[in-house]
Amino acid sequence: MSAVLLVNVTQSETRIALVEHGMLQEVHIERQNKLGIVGNIYKGRISRVLPGMQAAFVDIGLDKAAFLHASDIVPHTECVTPQEKQHFQAADISSLVSQGQYIMVQIVKDPIGTKGARLTTDITLPSRYLVFMPGSSHVGVSQRIESQEERERLKAVAEKHVDETGGFIVRTAAEGAGESELGQDARFLKYLWQKIQKKRREAKKCVCLYEDLPLAFRVLRDFVDASLDRIMVDQKFAYEEMKSFCHDFIPSVVDKIELYEGDAPLFDMFDVENEIQKALDRKVQLKSGGTLVIDQTEAMTTIDVNTGAFVGHRSLEETIFNTNIEATSAIARQLRLRNLGGIIIIDFIDMASEEHRKRVLKSLELSLSKDRAKTSVNPFSHLGLVEMTRKRTRESLEHLICSECPTCGGRGMVKSVESVCCEILREIIRVNKAYQAEKYMVYASIPVANVLKADEFHNVAELELSLGKAVQIQAEPLYTQEQFDVVMI
Repeated sequence: MSAVLLVNVTQSETRIALVEHGMLQEVHIERQNKLGIVGNIYKGRISRVLPGMQAAFVDIGLDKAAFLHASDIVPHTECVTPQEKQHFQAADISSLVSQGQYIMVQIVKDPIGTKGARLTTDITLPSRYLVFMPGSSHVGVSQRIESQEERERLKAVAEKHVDETGGFIVRTAAEGAGESELGQDARFLKYLWQKIQKKRREAKKCVCLYEDLPLAFRVLRDFVDASLDRIMVDQKFAYEEMKSFCHDFIPSVVDKIELYEGDAPLFDMFDVENEIQKALDRKVQLKSGGTLVIDQTEAMTTIDVNTGAFVGHRSLEETIFNTNIEATSAIARQLRLRNLGGIIIIDFIDMASEEHRKRVLKSLELSLSKDRAKTSVNPFSHLGLVEMTRKRTRESLEHLICSECPTCGGRGMVKSVESVCCEILREIIRVNKAYQAEKYMVYASIPVANVLKADEFHNVAELELSLGKAVQIQAEPLYTQEQFDVVMI
């Protein structure tokens, strides 16, 4: 069994898991109260232009204004060569848009945390085999199609459908597709674009012109390929809808869709629930005994590789090299599974051999080649770190499933009991200088109250003597470790 797509549908959410060779590789979650909006097209209104940031905020009808950078007001940047991108300079934002102007934009990144959605004016419409680029005359072919002969064939077929309305990018899924299938996709995309244009002309205010497919259909359109053996769906209505969708758009996949009716939950059958839980842990155990330590921050993600319990069999250098090689495939899997994006810093174990460094870097690039998200890897820095980027369009798995800890406020740490005790004693002194009271009552969490009554009893007693006032301690079961109150009586 090479790959299985598991579709779990409930009233509140849809979850899709990709299991390859018995291991969970990707998880996609879409909740009814927070649907993803990447790919949606809007008629928006420029609410504010910021020349200092070379950007504009656009009102598209969401709670937060969306963000449009000057570099994203350039048509079809995917047609630009890497050399051209290197020397490209965006025009001044003030010359491109003005406040109050209506503009058609597409969302390229969901609102993440406190940031609004990221926009582009470079509209693209994807289908199974093609991506339509309105206003372009270009035809591109996915770099994942390796056969030069097949690339030229697909390009020749796509060029037949290019006209004044736009050009195309041939997707990886088109490899081996016939001329009629590509033609059907091209005609459908042009018809869809005409409908969007008509809706835009008729709209009097900010409005959504086009919504991308729901998660289940989007995954069928974008992920399904020849390596996928089965698609298992655990809800009958969703199963029938997906069958119907595939019958109309991906006939070759219809026979792969199965309705799962087993007694155990579908995700439990493939140990997916357990793997999702592990993906929220900070530490990842490697088979050899080594570990990855993954820390996700707002600015970047850091990954630290450690030998852990792995002691090797020959030399220290070989032990380090083997651990780093094993870590590369584990890192690539964790990036996909956790949907980590943006800047990623990897701290491999230091290697003295330049040849070992090259082989580790090559192994990392090879492992990342299976990733659907665009990645870019830089060589080892002078500090022995590997800097890389991974395109981020949606929230990470952790941010999607978890919320900030109300106790530590997202720090991941809380003050020790001893620190809180010292704070309480300082607070009593501060309050005593500012106000008059006969005695003080301290309300604190059970661990803090216990230490104040035992290990810190002599310090409390000395404070009572110096102030000439009694201090009583009261344990509060509902208080967090850092929480306390000093009450004057």
